[in-house]
Amino acid sequence: MNKCAPTLAFYGGVGTVTGSKYMIRALGKQILIDCGIFQGLKPLRDRNWQDPPFHPADIDAVVLTHAHIDHTGYLPRLVKLGYRGPIYCSEGTARLLEILLPDSGRLQEEDSDHRNRHGLTRHQPALPLYTEQNAFDALRQLRTLPTDNEQLIIPCDNGQRISVKMMNAGHIIGSRFVLLDIQTSNTNKVSVLFSGDLGQYDRPILPDPSPPPACDYLLVESTYGDRLHPQEPPETALARIILEAAKRDAPILIPAFAVDRTQEIIYILRELEEKKRIPVLPVTVDSPMAQKATEVYARLRSEQDAQYRSVATSHRPPLSTHRMVVANSREDSKKLNELRGAQIIISAAGMMTGGRILHHAQRILPDRNATLIFVGFQAEGTTGRLIRDGASEVTIYKTRCAVRCHMATVDGLSSHADWRDTLRWLSGVRSAPKKVFVTHGEPSASAALKLHIEEQFRWHVETPAFGDTQELTTGYGECPIA
Repeated sequence: MNKCAPTLAFYGGVGTVTGSKYMIRALGKQILIDCGIFQGLKPLRDRNWQDPPFHPADIDAVVLTHAHIDHTGYLPRLVKLGYRGPIYCSEGTARLLEILLPDSGRLQEEDSDHRNRHGLTRHQPALPLYTEQNAFDALRQLRTLPTDNEQLIIPCDNGQRISVKMMNAGHIIGSRFVLLDIQTSNTNKVSVLFSGDLGQYDRPILPDPSPPPACDYLLVESTYGDRLHPQEPPETALARIILEAAKRDAPILIPAFAVDRTQEIIYILRELEEKKRIPVLPVTVDSPMAQKATEVYARLRSEQDAQYRSVATSHRPPLSTHRMVVANSREDSKKLNELRGAQIIISAAGMMTGGRILHHAQRILPDRNATLIFVGFQAEGTTGRLIRDGASEVTIYKTRCAVRCHMATVDGLSSHADWRDTLRWLSGVRSAPKKVFVTHGEPSASAALKLHIEEQFRWHVETPAFGDTQELTTGYGECPIA
């Protein structure tokens, strides 16, 4: 390998849907694209505690594609370990991180305290990966970047430079895909495009993903690389499930990510109520974080699509149902246990890995009349995945809990592109990349998307492994799209 050539290293988000970290080393600079925490199976979670395969203090810049914790949740740890440089992101991402990162640190402190008080740890004492204060320290290093035609220039020696450009990814509010142009001389450059997480086309609230630019190397996510979203519109599926549950006069529990999924569910429920396709039921959003995220969605008008703005200008709150309340305090959340009859509870976390959703699950999972609705991806090793795959019981707070309730899945609500959407996005690339790397997916999903891309475009596609490094050579690919 040419020691002077730019390189790309894969330190997360490969072989799994979590822990996204990609390092560009070029022109004497080190730029980290995304800084996610590992979630799910214990071997993955253990990586969060290991020394990273780079020196945080030596990094020159961090660039974020979007705010989800699997792309940003390691930032406070990175700062704790000595990173002092800028963290570049969109305004929407910055506003969401002001909510997500302190909450993540606070939850880790609470979890370690709970384990210590109840003797649920092998460590003496159990410690948080990082604290709420570490999260606030990381937030001070945020620097917002505009979208589309504006770009950040990182100057290097001898007139060389690296430019960073962000474009709308349509995944969650503030989500971007990122183009890095590495100008090695007046006539030579190498470009790398990071897809981040891509959204579906024609979703509510957010605009469609922007077309991708030409690039030498392209990283594309594969969360749904082996699946197609169902043809049935998600609002039709949701209406049918709610009507069936309402007939049983029993509660409906929806585990939903606080960012994007909760807002989309509320938006659809409001529309179904207004069209009289479902009865007006009590709806409780049991997630203060989700409520704060909803305020961000409502405030950033530049991130909203035309339909959302049309509803807002007609003096109807787009993100509120007719009988919706927010459970801000723990006491409000506990009072939900006393309610009877048909009601909808939307709570985090979306994969049932922690948070208030677990308290509701202990009550609702054993109830034969109740309904649990999955509205998002369930990663391997999570409680949500176990239930979705048919487990008759799961462990919640060290106690076995029977699963007897009705269970339904509305896959079409995913904020991720399926493989057909991904190919649609890739078809916008006007010249063939030298190489495509399929990332951010479980192995079967990444392998499937690799085959789809090869079959449609005849491009050179690889599925990298953790720790792999790719030398980057200059010049665009010469082969046209097949």
